[in-house]
Amino acid sequence: MLALALASTGALALSGCASGGATSGDGSAIITTNGSEPQMSLIPTNTTEVGGGKIITSIFAGLVSYSASGEIQDEVAQSIESDDATNWTVTLNDGWTFTNDEPVTASSFVDAWNYGALVTNAQGSSGFFDNIVGYTDVANTKDDPTGATDDSGAVLQIPDPLAQTMSGLTVVDDTTFTVELAGSEADWPLRLGYAAYSPLPAVAFEDMDAFGQNPIGNGPYELAGADAWQHDVQIDLVTNPDYAGVRTPANDGLTIIFFASFEAAYAALQGGDLDVLDAIPESALANYESDFPDTFVNEPAAVFQAFNMPYYLEHWSGEEGKLRRAAISMAIDRAEITDVVFQGTRTPATDFASPVIDGYSDSLKGSEVLEFNPEEAQAKWAEADAISPYTGTFDIAYNADGPHQVWVDAVVNSVKNTLGIAAVGKPYPTFAASLDDRKASTLTGATRAGWQADYPSLYNFLAPLYQTGAGSNYEGYSSAEFDTLLKEGAAASSVEDATAKYVEAQEVLLQDLPTIPLWYQNTSGVWSETVSNVEFGWDSVPLYFEITRN
Repeated sequence: MLALALASTGALALSGCASGGATSGDGSAIITTNGSEPQMSLIPTNTTEVGGGKIITSIFAGLVSYSASGEIQDEVAQSIESDDATNWTVTLNDGWTFTNDEPVTASSFVDAWNYGALVTNAQGSSGFFDNIVGYTDVANTKDDPTGATDDSGAVLQIPDPLAQTMSGLTVVDDTTFTVELAGSEADWPLRLGYAAYSPLPAVAFEDMDAFGQNPIGNGPYELAGADAWQHDVQIDLVTNPDYAGVRTPANDGLTIIFFASFEAAYAALQGGDLDVLDAIPESALANYESDFPDTFVNEPAAVFQAFNMPYYLEHWSGEEGKLRRAAISMAIDRAEITDVVFQGTRTPATDFASPVIDGYSDSLKGSEVLEFNPEEAQAKWAEADAISPYTGTFDIAYNADGPHQVWVDAVVNSVKNTLGIAAVGKPYPTFAASLDDRKASTLTGATRAGWQADYPSLYNFLAPLYQTGAGSNYEGYSSAEFDTLLKEGAAASSVEDATAKYVEAQEVLLQDLPTIPLWYQNTSGVWSETVSNVEFGWDSVPLYFEITRN
């Protein structure tokens, strides 16, 4: 786990200064890479998927960023200090500007965070601010006065904020603001490199929808003009000549191409039409090392893969649902699938995080539910049938524009052969389409799920996905015991104590199985010999700013 430096005054602190500055080239060193059409407009607090996140991280700079190994390094922040891990003072480096020449000030951060937290703005990352004093007031909801209910019979909630801003955020001056947390949180600065904590220029609040289509940032890259984002095709970025942080680009820009499939992207790389590909299609797993003998990577990363069963579907809640979730989990031969389908580029999951994250465990209490056990799977399925017979078809939704069909087919075949039920994959044309049905609670069965870490902490693998009401908890899981352990961990006085609570929280998840852990994904990517200095970060995303064209 990353540790905070202990200052000589006894305060917890991170300090440093920004340096460098981008140099503009002649435009010939544009690096091409793969991506996917963002599911939402490019607003930092509403971007919760990889396609949009890759772009947001490139065009915005927050208080801190992450090194290749996951260590925090100052960007806009000069220091982030606290005497008690509850009340924090953030001091900014002077001289930062957005690409419209507007200064980056303390208000740029405070206003953006308040916007992200306010319930009426319906931002997907609002939960990242839930530890700031006053969050409950801006995120407040009430019962729908019409008495309307959802599919489970619960009364619908509508926004009812008691305040417009969080009282725990205070602007002191242009380069200083303070943050009061609801409780002590020793590793709070660790999360601040996540895109949701990015600053926003004042112009964004004039028309946020329009801003999201042509965002103005302060990061190492900027959009290459008003028409840079060609929806469903690509987005063109060029270097920001005024960028003053630690990610100074060594190239002239990025063209992120939205391929219909990873097979198409791989073919483009082979044909010389792509420079860097950050995932390998199943069809190339057996031969990518021989295709690119000197330009490939296969190493652990902070990526967890699973599938979820919605609680709103018949047969998948209560005691019956718990039995079926366990049965489905034990009906999957993870070892065989990772070996045969993924050619060793995945590792069977033993927890809900990643081997590169502090707190990872291969010996959690209850982890036997993640082992292939046909007899026990059949027994639990029979117990569930005694409660209510299952007559439907078990399906797993996935996006066909990603490398998923082969493993989904393998999983449903394992389930079908073990339990003797009908099981199929359910393809959606794009990730955005599949996420739309998740958010609308209109799935007919399971859905491909997973997590690519926002920041290197066990908490980040748990809170956004499984905490009651969390932004990415689309399938409706709620556990008071889990929520309590998570809060106790967040309030711990040390990183080590916090991690111990998060480990306990994972053992609750093993009992309830709101998600069925499958495997950890390695960073597996390839690149052309026409580029150099290709390095993949702790989160499996290439450090694009380092890449040079030969």
